[in-house]
Amino acid sequence: MIELVSKNDKAMDSNTFSRNNRIAKALLILVLVSFSVLTGLAVYHYDFLGIFSQAFNNYASMQIFFDLLIALILVLVWMWHDAKKTNRSFWPWALVTLIIGSFGPLLYLLLRKRI
Repeated sequence: MIELVSKNDKAMDSNTFSRNNRIAKALLILVLVSFSVLTGLAVYHYDFLGIFSQAFNNYASMQIFFDLLIALILVLVWMWHDAKKTNRSFWPWALVTLIIGSFGPLLYLLLRKRI
């Protein structure tokens, strides 16, 4: 059985996607701004390299640091596949991720054509 999709159904799907895309981008901006404030406070109080020394103060903070490292490696693998699929350059995003962490994937998603 073949179902016909009307132009109204296609328009509704397009409008739903557009609204969902705007919501996703707004959430990404909120996370990026909030995380930027937290990062700024951390750098202000501990300096950039001081953040890393704090990560090795005890086993609990080391566990969080290595958990973040593993998660970012998995995100880099996803970004590599996604960049190939969407014909984007991977290396600038990988470099940003390696230097300043989660800002790389957040910006990658924010500037992505489709979320």
